[in-house]
Amino acid sequence: MRIAIADDDPELLEQLGNAIDGTNHHCERFRSGTELGTFLKRETCDVVLVDWNMPGRTGLELVKWATTSLQKPPAFIMLTSRSDKSDVVLGLEAGAIDYVVKPESEEVILARIEAAARRMKDTTSDRFAKFGEYEIDRVTRQISREGEALNLTNKEAELAILFFENLNRPLSRAYIFGEVWGSVPQVESRTLDLHVSRIRSKLELRPKHGFAIQTVFGFGYRMDKIVENSEAV
Repeated sequence: MRIAIADDDPELLEQLGNAIDGTNHHCERFRSGTELGTFLKRETCDVVLVDWNMPGRTGLELVKWATTSLQKPPAFIMLTSRSDKSDVVLGLEAGAIDYVVKPESEEVILARIEAAARRMKDTTSDRFAKFGEYEIDRVTRQISREGEALNLTNKEAELAILFFENLNRPLSRAYIFGEVWGSVPQVESRTLDLHVSRIRSKLELRPKHGFAIQTVFGFGYRMDKIVENSEAV
């Protein structure tokens, strides 16, 4: 998973960031709400931990903005020293999926992160999903087109499913590598380009079939849903 933390306490930021990195996840660190907001406008995360009081934008403001403005907002956890029940209510009503009062142990925080990610996945993912002519079995990681199973490698299937589940959304190369090959991929950058080329060919991803993968130069890739007789949307 890709996880982001925003907190103006450098010691906590480094300590918790290192703990997350040690669990095989990738952690992005930010010292202000403004920095995190800028990051979320162009990057993708699975779980975000935010302090309440930060320079620029507060954690509460960020949660409200992200959950109403981002097409696919991450799971937010408020990580703050504010323990009043009214603050907890405000945080959860703003859109946070969990509320953790500092100080808290690394073990508990890591467990809350995993639980938040599971909750988001459980509420958004049925076993089968249909995208036009394509059907995905999320359990077996099998993709079919018009009822015929496609011959994909495990990585090709993982990459294709990632694109389908993030339609019309630019995905950075770093995020794709983290989701498909692991947070610190021991593979060359060219590997991603080759896999994209293969799934374009094997899935016959072209406008007449309703979907196309576009290169976002200097950033990554985006799969577009094509509206008949129209531009990609």
